[in-house]
Amino acid sequence: MSEILIGRNDAASVALDPHYGNRHGMIAGATGTGKSVSLMVLAEGFSRLGVPCFLADAKGDLAGLSQAAGAPGDKLKARLEKLKLADWKPQANPVVFWDLYGKLGHPVRATISEMGPTLLGRVLELNDTQQGVLEIAFKVADDHGWLLLDLDDLRAMLGFAAENAKEISTSYGLISTQSIAAIQRALLKLEQDGAEQFFGEPALELADLMHQDMSGRGVINVLAADQLILKPRLYATFLLWLLSELFEQLPEVGDIEQPKLVFFFDEAHLLFDDCPPALRQRVEQVVRLIRSKGVGVYFCSQNPDDVPGEILGQLGNRVQHALRAFTPRDQKAVRAAAETFVANPKLNVAEAITQLAVGEALASTLGNGGVPSPVEQVLVTAPECRIGAITEAERAAVRQRSPIGGKYDTAVNRESAAELLAKRAADKSADVESAAKDAPAGAGAGWGDALRDALLGTKRRQGMIEAVAKSTLRAAGTKLGQQIVRGVLGGIFGGGSRR
Repeated sequence: MSEILIGRNDAASVALDPHYGNRHGMIAGATGTGKSVSLMVLAEGFSRLGVPCFLADAKGDLAGLSQAAGAPGDKLKARLEKLKLADWKPQANPVVFWDLYGKLGHPVRATISEMGPTLLGRVLELNDTQQGVLEIAFKVADDHGWLLLDLDDLRAMLGFAAENAKEISTSYGLISTQSIAAIQRALLKLEQDGAEQFFGEPALELADLMHQDMSGRGVINVLAADQLILKPRLYATFLLWLLSELFEQLPEVGDIEQPKLVFFFDEAHLLFDDCPPALRQRVEQVVRLIRSKGVGVYFCSQNPDDVPGEILGQLGNRVQHALRAFTPRDQKAVRAAAETFVANPKLNVAEAITQLAVGEALASTLGNGGVPSPVEQVLVTAPECRIGAITEAERAAVRQRSPIGGKYDTAVNRESAAELLAKRAADKSADVESAAKDAPAGAGAGWGDALRDALLGTKRRQGMIEAVAKSTLRAAGTKLGQQIVRGVLGGIFGGGSRR
């Protein structure tokens, strides 16, 4: 099995063994030191081995993976000679473009049910009380079998909860109209950020991220994130949702020759900034366990300490570009980065980190038995694709060749909670009108009023409709056949929302 060459120096080379590609990794370094190039080198290497990749393009420069590099100039020729890359040749990679907003790639959608209350509560920035109310709303919808596909469904569910707050509080836990109103305001803000385009169907199917092209190369899925990155909470929540979906849906594969998928988390600090302890613990759990599903996760950030220590300790493959020790925090980060490597007696790691040139890195990968190799200072190899942005015409050409464009480019809106609740309200209103019309002739207004009071209730006495609704809510918890099972991060287990 071919290794993925990361870089070389005069005495040694550092390569990533694909057998340990699912042991996760870290690419770190200050802005402008070459992190994107290292990411492209790894993505190209995995693609050549037939391993699909998913990565977010926060600056627009990773789109160059879809285009072949230009003819090498003198500077590149000298680099290739120093790296001993005699077989290097410019070539493009198989790429599929995605975009949450549907402008620079195929639309990426998820349903509200798939996102789940835990991640959705985080993106809405809810407090503990509001989070509890949201979880109750999801539970009521799950017990009734009402799918929450888009924001309209969730609004309808919250409206139902507000109208039936007394009965729901009795059966599920206390909810208040004030908390429901706060959630609705947060939904409005989320909609203004463009999330309405993200929530809906057809929802992304993970199998469409795990293709190979006709030559057997793994497809590199590039998410356009230049606008999404401006909304960091939505960006982080989407990536975390995708990771959790992989965790829930993929089967256990154990120890395999190479990963089934490699997932690159760019701007990793956005995932953990202001992250509640409970959610961080779940992220740690997913990262720890997902390697047994054949998925490798690589975090990219400026400082290694942007990633919590519990997760950093699980990242066996490291590429560290230069850090600048201008502030006490920078100096601390340099020391922390140096301590994460296996020592090399020939190299002062802490000193080298601050002196690395652009395109150089300290690298260490897992070797035989999963043991990290001693760190080496290397010149990072040159990718065979273009380093930099692409034109609109080039992007359009790639999208036209995409094998899945027709599947996602047109949104659909099937019957779900909003429609079911609207139908429920209409049927209830029709029953009242029908009962009034069926009143005996000449019974007078008093009889009709009495009938309405019997059906709808008064301030002092509940009506028959209210009593039936209460009975239904109480019985909902026993309707196991209609329940939706949720996974570790609150999303639907096994993609059940697509039934």
